[in-house]
Formats: sequence, C-alpha cells, structure tokens
Amino acid sequence: MKERRKSRPVFLDRVQIGGDAPIAVQSMTDTDTCDTLKTMRQIHTLQQVGCEVVRVAVPDMEAARKLRTIRAGIDIPLVADIHFDYRLALEALKAGVDCLRINPGNIRAFGGGEHKVAELAAACNDQGVPIRIGVNSGSLEVDLVDKYVGPTAEAMVESALRHVTLLEKHHFEMIKISLKASDVWRTVDAYRLIADRVDYPLHLGVTEAGSLITGTVKTTAAFSQLLADGVGDTIRVSLAASPLEEVKVGYEILKAMEVRHRGVNVVACPTCGRLQIDVEGLAARLEKGLAHIKRPVTVAVMGCEVNGPGEAKDADIGIAGGRGEGMLFVKGKKARKVKEADFYQVVVEEVEKMVAEEASQSEEEETSGPGVPELPQLRILS
Repeated sequence: MKERRKSRPVFLDRVQIGGDAPIAVQSMTDTDTCDTLKTMRQIHTLQQVGCEVVRVAVPDMEAARKLRTIRAGIDIPLVADIHFDYRLALEALKAGVDCLRINPGNIRAFGGGEHKVAELAAACNDQGVPIRIGVNSGSLEVDLVDKYVGPTAEAMVESALRHVTLLEKHHFEMIKISLKASDVWRTVDAYRLIADRVDYPLHLGVTEAGSLITGTVKTTAAFSQLLADGVGDTIRVSLAASPLEEVKVGYEILKAMEVRHRGVNVVACPTCGRLQIDVEGLAARLEKGLAHIKRPVTVAVMGCEVNGPGEAKDADIGIAGGRGEGMLFVKGKKARKVKEADFYQVVVEEVEKMVAEEASQSEEEETSGPGVPELPQLRILS
C-alpha cells in the first residue's frame, strides 16, 4: 500500500475533499429533481447510511430552479450535474449549490465560446464553488476520439487537462477531476496517468458499472488498485441499483482496503459442509440490524470448530457456533455460552453496549483533558 497521493484540498460547503481529509463517499439521487420532497427524503436517507456528498440531475431550467428548495432542506453538500447548457450551471449557482459537475464532452460552456467559460469561472470564484471536470469515455470530444482512434485512457486524460488549462487561464483552481470508463482497465489507466500530471483531487468511479453484483465487482477491481496506489480523494460506486447500495458498497470497499473505517464489519464463514449454524442468515441479519452503528466494530460469525474460535477471538464481538449453541467472545476473551436462538439478540446487545461505553469514555477524555484547542468549523467525517 503506497502513501496517499498529495492533492490540494477543495471545500464543498464544510466538507473537505483532498488534502489530508478522509476519502469521502458520494452518491447520486435517482429521483425527479423537480419532485423536491421526494428528492429531499432520499437525500436524508442517504445521509443516514453515511453519504457525505450528494449529486442531483439538472436536465432543464425547472430542475435548476428547484435546487434552491432542495439545498435549503438538506444538511449535506449538494452537487448539480450539468450537461449541454452552461446556463443551467449559472442557475444552479444562484440556487446555492456547493459544487458543479460538468462533462467537458458535451457542455456548451466549453465548446461554444471561451467567454462562457470566463463567466462560469468568475461566478464560481465569487461563490467559492468548486467544479468537477467529469470526463466519461462515452462522451469524449470527437477530435480526441479521432486522434487516439477511440475513447482511450490517453484521450480521457487529454480531455481533462484541456479543460483544466482553460479554467486555470481564467484564474479558477477549485477543481476536482474524474475520468470514468465502463471497464476496469481503462478507468485504472486513466487515473494513474492523470495522478502524475496534476495535484487536483480525484473523484474515483467506474461509470455504468452494472447491477449490484456486477457493478460491485468491477468497481472493487478498479478501486482496489487505485487505492493501493494511494490515488483517490472521493468515490462514487455507480450501480444500476438503489443509491443506498452505492453508499454501503463504497464503505465496504474502503474498509476492505483499510483506508477508512465506518460501521460494522461482519466476518463470516463461507458456506461448507462443516457448518453447524445458519451463518449466512445470521450474518445478513446482523449487517441489517447493526446498520445504525457508525463506529468501527468487527463482528465474527463462525459456524464450526476449525476456524471459528480463532476468528471469533480476533473480532471485537464474535460467535463461534456449534450444535444448538455457541461461545460468545468479547475483545478476544470467552464471555459465555449462548443458545443458537439467542445469537442475534446477544450480538446486537453486546455491540451496542461496547459502542456506548467507548462513546462515554471518549466524552470523559475530551472533558477532563487539559485545554482542548478549538476546531475549525468543518463538518467532521466519521
């Protein structure tokens, strides 16, 4: 695992992207933006599962004007997704969005006159609003596709750098960059290429990755390589599934790569003929039943005597199951025997008890310690 790439920070409201900030997890609503109530409800639900930045589609002027209502009703940075018409970007700025995502391949602000770029850059500078240059392999500029004989990683990087240079010319540097393809290797190659060319924060993603299972596998294959290289400042897992699943999968990838820890990590036996308890069912119930836990906790659900005791001892809370009963482990020590029918309830209670005790201890340390320096007014990411 390489040291994380040094990137300059940008701020979406009070959330820092890049620099020394944790890798932020993003998603995008799948609602009609003009239905402000439904959109705000989904954003609130996304925030509950850990979403830290949310993007909404802005297909027309009506949607752009509705952003004012949405922004006023949420407590999370709001990104406006703009295509084709730069006037939508200007209207979104008036509505108070925290970031613009612009696709260089189809936005007329970049293709239809430099004065439009200057106008947009000035407006974003005035409001302190970053721009994400979002390059997609499927909508690259025609001249670049011709030059590279296809939407290659090199073509994607040149597209991004072309528009970075244009924004910098107009004294705008609050920039994030994404380079997304629908296949793993082009995505990885593009991010590796640009990581050595600029120090702007990078938004990782595999576009149109697919369904929950397929998209998770492809995204994990790409992200694991890039994160191991120290590349990536914020992520979105783009799935043909609920946005809630995007956030959950995002955190699971970060936990697996040990770059960020949030919530419960359930370790469970694979299915095999030695299992003596319903490991699959119990693990699934625990993941759902402990979804409200935000502190990092490892829970082991083990179903036989081969690896069970050892794995359970390594976890914060573990169950090593046998026929009709199991041994509960807490912080590596045997606690007591538990009947199989009580596994779920006992583990949930033990996790909630452990989290409450740790939270109480943290509060005591904060209040009893010598002079705690005042923190800047930033939203602290868990």
